[in-house]
Amino acid sequence: MFSIQNGRTRRFIAGAATLVGAFAVVGTANAATQDSAADRAPKPTVVLEHGAFADGSSWDGVIAKLRRDGYPVVAAANPLRGPASDAAALRSLVDHIKGPVVLVGHSYGGSVISEAAVGEPRVKALVYVAAFLPAPGESALQLTDQFPGSTLPGTLDPVPFTNADGSTGTDLYIQQDKFRAQFAADVPADRAALAAASQRPIAQAALTEKATAAAWQTVPSWDIVTTEDLNIPAAAQQFMAERAHAHTTEVAASHSVAVSHPGLVTGVVEKAARATR
Repeated sequence: MFSIQNGRTRRFIAGAATLVGAFAVVGTANAATQDSAADRAPKPTVVLEHGAFADGSSWDGVIAKLRRDGYPVVAAANPLRGPASDAAALRSLVDHIKGPVVLVGHSYGGSVISEAAVGEPRVKALVYVAAFLPAPGESALQLTDQFPGSTLPGTLDPVPFTNADGSTGTDLYIQQDKFRAQFAADVPADRAALAAASQRPIAQAALTEKATAAAWQTVPSWDIVTTEDLNIPAAAQQFMAERAHAHTTEVAASHSVAVSHPGLVTGVVEKAARATR
């Protein structure tokens, strides 16, 4: 810039270089401080909501990996009675937890977390795992029937029940001898047999109850789509994920993906947790 560098000009250039260098050092230090602060920030609590024909043990592999990575985890007990009442139960648990929360729902559990997170600012992310993302006015059965591919109806074992007030209903199980092929084809046979014996039924009415709210409309969402799923057709899952503008991961897995691919599920949950800190 200068054709002649006298002493004054050289001192000015040297001073400017020093100043630029100082800004660079400060900028680097600030970035490092911010990264370090993010690393030290408390990790959100991950709340896992199982779906129909399962229980909290279906998350065992995911829980172990999340805890190893320093995440507080709670596997909620889903009553499986209906989206509204089940969401109220889950919301009570979320309200009891201090700090930010990531809600994860498998299968019908997706319907539950979609309602439970509405109006709850501490829920920072929603993660759907082979799950329903109903819009207001939609039911799980409606979304399943909208696309071909589910073979669930032919495997069900309906069990009538009577409530204390005299009202009646029907619980749905999967026939144990059909459970692995229908629900957990990529899970070892002995593990699938245990899951079949310990499965929790869902009230038939829960599958036809319409959603009244959808937190995925406002809360950042992630979705794992299982392309070998015989419960919720992959096309239905893809439709719901795209509609929610969810960050989507596809995997060739059965409906029981949290059992057969716990590492993949954990990775998506942790990605959601990091993105919202």
